[in-house]
Amino acid sequence: MKKYKIGYTTGVFDLFHVGHLNLLKQAKSLCKYLIVGVSTDETVVSYKNKTPVIPFEQRKEIVAAIRYVDEVVSQDNMNKYAAWQKLHFDVLFHGDDWKDSTMYNDVIEKLSKHNVDVVFLKHTKGISSSQLTEKIANSDGK
Repeated sequence: MKKYKIGYTTGVFDLFHVGHLNLLKQAKSLCKYLIVGVSTDETVVSYKNKTPVIPFEQRKEIVAAIRYVDEVVSQDNMNKYAAWQKLHFDVLFHGDDWKDSTMYNDVIEKLSKHNVDVVFLKHTKGISSSQLTEKIANSDGK
């Protein structure tokens, strides 16, 4: 597969788990420099209608400590085209669970006009922050 110069991916990265790690590792294997946008608490509330368990600054610090990550930026909104206008990445990476979504079809169309690829990476099945949150909420503390 093609090796890109600058890659970009985003996420909430709440309750960081192996699925997050897999995404970052896969993305970094395909680019020389990986920028990761971490969603602010306000951004998460705006589209998920819930506040992350781990505060933004702590999530940002966790992601910055991952060896596959070269730079961390705040994701203040979901507009990937606006992010490209600011960061000028060559490729946008995202989990394949968003492939063929209306939002990403629009992103692909806009970015392709600037020779920016969108690459969907394999989603790690069986784990998500939402599942972890539910499991914790339903545990009896034992």
